[in-house]
Amino acid sequence: MKSLSPRFVVTVILLAVTAIALEARSHNEVFPSRQSLDSFPSTLGDWTGHDIPIDQQQLDILGAGEFLLRDYTAADDRLPSIGLFLAYFPSQRTGDTIHSPNHCLPGAGWVPVRREIIQLPRPDGSAFPANRYVISKSGNRALVLYWYLAHNREVASEYWAKYYLVADSIRMNRSDGALVRLISDMRPGETPDQAQTRIWSLGSQIVPILNNYVPR
Repeated sequence: MKSLSPRFVVTVILLAVTAIALEARSHNEVFPSRQSLDSFPSTLGDWTGHDIPIDQQQLDILGAGEFLLRDYTAADDRLPSIGLFLAYFPSQRTGDTIHSPNHCLPGAGWVPVRREIIQLPRPDGSAFPANRYVISKSGNRALVLYWYLAHNREVASEYWAKYYLVADSIRMNRSDGALVRLISDMRPGETPDQAQTRIWSLGSQIVPILNNYVPR
């Protein structure tokens, strides 16, 4: 039998510690007020969105959260659309935790070609870390940007997201959190930087309003 990888061992330990800590803090959990994802703006600048239904089988896999899957198209219809996926979990103490795109995308047939952590700019000039993936399927390429958001804190690493989940559960008696994912097809010859600039023309308008739906 092959020895267990360090990554697998760390993941198991983190999950075990998370479960123990959340169970210990399960009483009187705090649920801050927030706006429903149903009210998330469908028009942002030159981008107009339409919702994509999530079937019950997918909802059962995602767990007890609130989800928004929406395609935004630009006024310039020559540009590829941008898919937004928001997943918010009011509580993660019952075993329903955020599913990483690192696992979900390969399950949908996408092959990661290039992955890295980048800094995305906020409108105020600051920046935060996010994952950037170039993925491929049947000869087509797409660019994915995603990060974890909880209590006004963005992180790229799912391991740090688990750490903060435990820390905030102890400190704030809260286990809520979210995943924010943006994805768009890449045009022939388009570089990841060019695709990111295009995606961020929408993303930069999403970031300032996220705290209305994912409470600080």
